[in-house]
Amino acid sequence: MAAAGAPVRVPVAVALRVLGLSRQGYYQWLKDPVSQRDWDDAHLIDVLYDLHADDVTLGYRFLTDELESEHGISASENRVHRLCRIAGIHASHHRKRSKPGSTGPAPHDDLLAVIDEHGVIRYEFIADGPNKVWLWDISEHPTREGKLYICAIKDVWSNKIVGYSIDTRMKSSLARAAMRNAIVLRSPAGTICHSDRGGQFRAKRTQNLLRNNGLVGSMGRSYGAGDNASMESFFSLLQKNVLNTRRWDTRADLRLAMVTWIETKYNRRRRQRGAREALEREQHLVGAGLRPVRELVGGGEEPRVPRRGDRLQLGPGARQRA
Repeated sequence: MAAAGAPVRVPVAVALRVLGLSRQGYYQWLKDPVSQRDWDDAHLIDVLYDLHADDVTLGYRFLTDELESEHGISASENRVHRLCRIAGIHASHHRKRSKPGSTGPAPHDDLLAVIDEHGVIRYEFIADGPNKVWLWDISEHPTREGKLYICAIKDVWSNKIVGYSIDTRMKSSLARAAMRNAIVLRSPAGTICHSDRGGQFRAKRTQNLLRNNGLVGSMGRSYGAGDNASMESFFSLLQKNVLNTRRWDTRADLRLAMVTWIETKYNRRRRQRGAREALEREQHLVGAGLRPVRELVGGGEEPRVPRRGDRLQLGPGARQRA
């Protein structure tokens, strides 16, 4: 049991006795050094790496489901758990929380950050037109059936939700579905899509979706609560007006309530406040040295925004009817 020409050759029986191995196992390994089971495990680990890179929140149970649903591979949870332990694949929420700034480089630069005169990084969520800057993020809420996740996309110009998706699992497909809905409705070109560094937004498929549709990605800092404050403001309103109003029994009820509030309350209220917000945006553009849209299209007199305390002015016909 040694290489040819070795100065010392140890008998097989002696070597196996010292190593605590059986003679049958040794000759079986000698006949077939890599078993079919090892080949299958290696192939399975490669597939698990790809699935986990697509959604880092998946644990071994969800990975088992994904193997069968997306790749047609049937494997037990115990086997997947063993391979995940060998390969070091863990769900993101099971890992020890890292220190701020240690999440690794983001796939995109931070395009919304500005540095003021004091050297402090601030974020200005402004745009000079529709479909110029989009913000997107994911939120969750529990029901008696389990959690429900929503990914929403907000247009900075109109403060309107231009796309959203709701699902029972927080996968990268949730973010991609919301972005596809927004792309179909708005047909953007060169839009900046700003998000945090969540695994759903850093997934390869999500990055490919942005790149293939001519969109520009942007990501904030690690654990930066204010880097997407405008989107957090929307979720805060959703929390107060829908999610925390009562305990939800089913996911279907919560889904219907969120869709109803977004379509009939949030987006509609933003349209009603359009005059005041348009005027404020024009004032900001003038201060920045840009021409307002009203001037570019040849608009007329600037409308006056009503203020509290103004008296209602009635025309002559209205006075007679009064």
